Amino acid sequence: MELKMIPLTHERLEDLLKVEENAFSKPWSRQQFLGELASDATRYFLAEADGQIVGYAGAWLIVDEVQITNIAVHSDYRRRGIGKALLTHLLNATQKEGATFYSLEVRRSNLPAQALYKSQGFSVQGERKNYYGDEDALIMLKEL
Repeated sequence: MELKMIPLTHERLEDLLKVEENAFSKPWSRQQFLGELASDATRYFLAEADGQIVGYAGAWLIVDEVQITNIAVHSDYRRRGIGKALLTHLLNATQKEGATFYSLEVRRSNLPAQALYKSQGFSVQGERKNYYGDEDALIMLKEL
């Protein structure tokens, strides 16, 4: 499977929303993503395989700090390295823009995501109680 990384555009928003709705029990809305597209601070990349969007990654880049907002892979394409490829692409792209510090929140129960982040040099530095409403989040950080 050949994977191609492409920047998110308004024209590809519907593709991203399909992945978002498939991947999350409480998906972000179209309006939230339109807000993301309108910001100069956001960086979103789509993973394309077999002619369709199978995942995406997004973050906010402010000066040299990156807050990773979302990484999602459609359930039909999980366990194929797409999440890792998206994270690696996002890290590389933002490092080229001067990023040196990364942060994210992840569900305490999402062990596969935690393992992915740890494999890329992130470590747990704290938690946010009830961050997801029904569950705590772990705060993970990476510094170059």
